[in-house]
Amino acid sequence: MQLEKVYEPQRFEPHWAQWWIESGIYHVPTKDVAPEQRVFSIVIPPPNVTGSLHIGHFFEHTMMDAAVRWHRMRGEATLWLPGTDHAGIATQMVVERQLASEKITRQQLGRDEFERRIWQWKEEYGGRINTQIRREGASVDWSRERFTMDPGLSRAVREAFVRLWDKGLIYRGEYMVNWCPRCHTAISDLETNHEATAGHLWHVRYRITGTDEFITVATTRPETMLGDTAIAVHPDDTRYRHLHGHSVTLPLLGREIPVIADPIVDPEFGTGAVKVTPAHDPNDFEIGKRHKLPFIKVIGEDARMTAAAGPYADLDRFEARKRVLAALDQSGELVKTEPYTASLSKCDRCQTIIEPLVSTQWFMHMKPLAEKAMDAVRSGKIRFVPDDREALFFQWMENIRDWCISRQLWWGHRIPAWHCRNCSKTTVAREAPATCPHCHSTELEQESDVLDTWFSSGLWPFSTLGWPDDTADLRTFYPTSLLITGFDILFFWLSRMIMLGIEMTGQVPFREVHIHGLVRDAEKQKMSKTRGNVIDPLVIMDRYGTDACRISLLLSAAAGSDIALKEDRMESGRAFANKLWNASRLLFMNMERSRVEGWIPPHAIPVSENSPLEDLWIFDRLSRATETVNRALALHRYHEAAQTLWDFVWHDFCDWYLEIKKLRFRENSGIDQHWEATLTVYERALRLLHPFMPFVTEELWQRLIHGASVNTAQPKSISLAQFPAATSEPAPDIRLEQFTLLQQIVTNAREMRADHKLDPKTTIAASLKTTGVRFAEPDLAAIAALARLRIESHSEPEGKLAFSLQLQTPHLSSNGALSPEARQRVLKENAGLERAIENAERQLSDSTFMSKAPPKVIDSLREKLAGYRAQLEKNRRLLEEGGAGESAGV
Repeated sequence: MQLEKVYEPQRFEPHWAQWWIESGIYHVPTKDVAPEQRVFSIVIPPPNVTGSLHIGHFFEHTMMDAAVRWHRMRGEATLWLPGTDHAGIATQMVVERQLASEKITRQQLGRDEFERRIWQWKEEYGGRINTQIRREGASVDWSRERFTMDPGLSRAVREAFVRLWDKGLIYRGEYMVNWCPRCHTAISDLETNHEATAGHLWHVRYRITGTDEFITVATTRPETMLGDTAIAVHPDDTRYRHLHGHSVTLPLLGREIPVIADPIVDPEFGTGAVKVTPAHDPNDFEIGKRHKLPFIKVIGEDARMTAAAGPYADLDRFEARKRVLAALDQSGELVKTEPYTASLSKCDRCQTIIEPLVSTQWFMHMKPLAEKAMDAVRSGKIRFVPDDREALFFQWMENIRDWCISRQLWWGHRIPAWHCRNCSKTTVAREAPATCPHCHSTELEQESDVLDTWFSSGLWPFSTLGWPDDTADLRTFYPTSLLITGFDILFFWLSRMIMLGIEMTGQVPFREVHIHGLVRDAEKQKMSKTRGNVIDPLVIMDRYGTDACRISLLLSAAAGSDIALKEDRMESGRAFANKLWNASRLLFMNMERSRVEGWIPPHAIPVSENSPLEDLWIFDRLSRATETVNRALALHRYHEAAQTLWDFVWHDFCDWYLEIKKLRFRENSGIDQHWEATLTVYERALRLLHPFMPFVTEELWQRLIHGASVNTAQPKSISLAQFPAATSEPAPDIRLEQFTLLQQIVTNAREMRADHKLDPKTTIAASLKTTGVRFAEPDLAAIAALARLRIESHSEPEGKLAFSLQLQTPHLSSNGALSPEARQRVLKENAGLERAIENAERQLSDSTFMSKAPPKVIDSLREKLAGYRAQLEKNRRLLEEGGAGESAGV
């Protein structure tokens, strides 16, 4: 049972990651789920098939895995369903880049061959992220893995589309859309970023037809004036009332356009008169429809000027802007240019400036679905954790707009609609019709557009379980229990899952939503490749071990708060794992020495009123920690659960309990009361830790329980063992107070030794007086061993718990002064402190450093300087005063 000397997670983590999959322990057949058994189910937010693991994935999956393992160990029928998203635009762009390296375009290949190439790419490279998820230790059921374009999910998408179409919730028409010239597709409002950008407001004058009078308009996009079909003013603006019904001459092109009155015009913006370009502005689009204006498209899908732009045709839109301005300036019609900050819309994926274009697209009515979704949250059928995100959810849902669900791509779910060339009518169907149901023509052509990726993702919680069929999986695991996701896709995905889930199944898709923050760098900056602050989770997992990274992330996982990730936290996580490993190694070595064999975890806590003091104390601490962890996990307070276990394992178990217990172990003792208690605490601690650090706890638990042969009376994996529950009977308060007093005595003795610079390895004589307690001989021996003292003890059993401790040491001279050896140690330390103070003071007086260093660095340096000064002052007093060590406490 000997453990290796050094904690090397890379040696056993890959083994357990593979064993968990091959053993099939995370697969729960629905036939094995008892009618009265509690069920916990959760779906993984499907990462893009093109993607690779980033730190946000790792953080999210770690929280999910902690929740899943906890529920599984509580005896619930647990399903964590994995899968990936086909990621329409992202995947198509990857494969198009691959083709470009071969000097081929998708148009040259044709649609069918291009789709075949994407499927080929998916088979070769699409499994990369699944390999990485396995590396995390995620306890998913890989036998139920799904892909948003596998046959079952494709059927679900067609079914959902047809049902929505039949209810009049999907429609097709010409509307203004966000067009990305680089991705060559329409994108939704949620897929655009709005950036405040310094630009200009140009004032251009238009001549009133048949007069010498002009009207001046202000615009941020002068190139679009080539498509103007009106000038609009507010109906109540007295400056322009006399121009109602008149026309103006469009500069550069000479076209006559009307002056119209419309309440949408803001009289305070610019001159109060605005150009109307219905084909290139959302507000102008609505004005154009109201006033039945012509729609003149002067910018095409490729962001170049069209033939309607006259002499500016074929120019890039921004080059056209320069030439239009130059021409206006030359003709005297550009009357003013002023600085102006405009909000530019950019494609979230490629950062190209969006072009508003009128296009024939497919849309979904969202208001009816949003009402049902809001009712579900208001009624408590869906609970948000933390609940402060609910207000944002309601705000967005109340102002929701129709969703443009069509994309001009080749990769994705092709819209199940067929257009008849003979009668021009459209048929929406689950399967391709042989003839047109309207005119019986066979001249049918399927819609070329595909659905927005988020449409299929919105069906994910139930389509993955077999919907629209009434499957056993769907009946057993739907609605799912929990969704864990970031707030950044609250509207992209979460809200659409709620709306589509209720519409398609009549039930909410999940009962709880835990919304976490983003993982940022140490300075709380968003991670990005351009900033160079991206942390690759695979790198840190290799460097520190997966468990160390997991516990470090969970310690930071306060609900809804962003994480400022510092790599020293990973170092602390590894130190914690190493502490657990070394404690286990000490235990296993002593088990061999004591010939402890065949130990089986007891059902009851092996403790009574007569148990050793340390046993009563540790089981009380274990019970309190267990209660806190269970409560915290139920409330999704993963950071609180992780911190509780960190403190219990490191401080209570390792620093105190194990240090005392190793004094009690005897050679060839077999399983005595000390071993029974110690192994019970240790094994339960491993089970408590397992959801947070699955690899190291599996490794240690397997060695403890199964050793060289399988113990058939025990589960085959710690992840199938029962999660501990708090014990019902607390230990007597007086015994716990006695142990607390023992800790105070040892702590004070150690502090006195440190204050007087005494050699920590030397045993020192001491006089100990206690009131309110008479320590048993084993407990006095423990105090003496932990503090390295030879104790002369005097006790008064009556009275308040208290103690006084006096060190009687040869390291102090007879007159109370420090011994020469101790004095030399203090002088040497003082020299180091003086150098540190000098360096810190020099940095803090450097104006360049103070102007460039982050505030946190400066605050940290000032804090260190204060500490150096305090310690130096303490040491100087010690040199002056000397004196014997004496301490008292209560």
